[in-house]
Amino acid sequence: MSVLDRIGQKLLFTFDPETAHGLSIAALRCGLPGGARTVRDTRLKVSLCGLDFPNPLGMAAGYDKNAEVPDALLGLGFGFAEVGTVTPLPQAGNPKPRIFRLTSNEAVINRLGFNNEGHAAAEKRLVARLGRGGIVGVNIGANKDSTDRVGDYESGVSRFAPYASYLTVNISSPNTPGLRTMQAREQLGELLSRVRAARTAASAQPPIFLKIAPDLVEAELEDIAAEVIEKQIDGIIVSNTTISRPALRSDDAARETGGLSGKPLFERSTIVLARMRKLLGPEMAIIGVGGVNSMETALEKIRAGADLVQLYTGMIYGGPALPGRIVAGMARFAETEKLKSMRELRDSHLDRWASKPLS
Repeated sequence: MSVLDRIGQKLLFTFDPETAHGLSIAALRCGLPGGARTVRDTRLKVSLCGLDFPNPLGMAAGYDKNAEVPDALLGLGFGFAEVGTVTPLPQAGNPKPRIFRLTSNEAVINRLGFNNEGHAAAEKRLVARLGRGGIVGVNIGANKDSTDRVGDYESGVSRFAPYASYLTVNISSPNTPGLRTMQAREQLGELLSRVRAARTAASAQPPIFLKIAPDLVEAELEDIAAEVIEKQIDGIIVSNTTISRPALRSDDAARETGGLSGKPLFERSTIVLARMRKLLGPEMAIIGVGGVNSMETALEKIRAGADLVQLYTGMIYGGPALPGRIVAGMARFAETEKLKSMRELRDSHLDRWASKPLS
């Protein structure tokens, strides 16, 4: 981390996490901080689901919930950015405080609860950026008090299909009661059928990804893989935050309820990633997320079976220059290893990760 990043982090850490998050969004909206020179290397390009990603590193959903700064994020060096989670109606989310830093663990616990300004606000911003280029995905969810959660996802597909490079169906947040039960096979089958039908009826047909939780057992992973294949969903994002508390150093905030993200999530999320690659086969698109905070962890996700990787919490601790550093490191690695593309690296540690226990 640069001296400037350290100073910026120290300043932001004087605020509570949610205030710091808002300040970082405001800074990006104003053009600060300026991103490093973007690395352009043809060996880092990834073609997936009809999209050409300039590099395999993306910003995960949860940071830019209201589609305020996707282009600024791309300017930091990300190859793509995912906005949301967006729900049909605005909602305030869960009571504050609801974000907790576990600094000694380089982790965060959040129980935000899909706080966002709703479809209309996000759509207005996405319409305004049409023609700017860059890959921007939209992560869609359901309102907490919805009487038809599947209908909320249909609405999200219909609303954002014309503007999204891809759509992510998020049923894996632990902070909306009952949401994760939609990963069960029968409910998942209905959901995927209806979101595919909604995309077919839309004016554009972007790829659809399903974002799953890391807190799943083998039988549940098998059911999800079977439904994704049967319903011809384009890909999987592995994974969301975890409700487990793996190998945490002593930290008062560790007792808080909510989803854990950051460095401690890397191990389990990467095991689940590899298991899903085994179940889905070599052709299905998979995005790996969870604990990515360096070039090494990003490359290990690819070795474990990911086509693309995402981060969020890593940037809280690594600063806004982190994506640029990771992408530059990937380019140097490709040069040193004489790789023609990052695809040559994928699955090279697949068996090693898939054989690890999920406990």
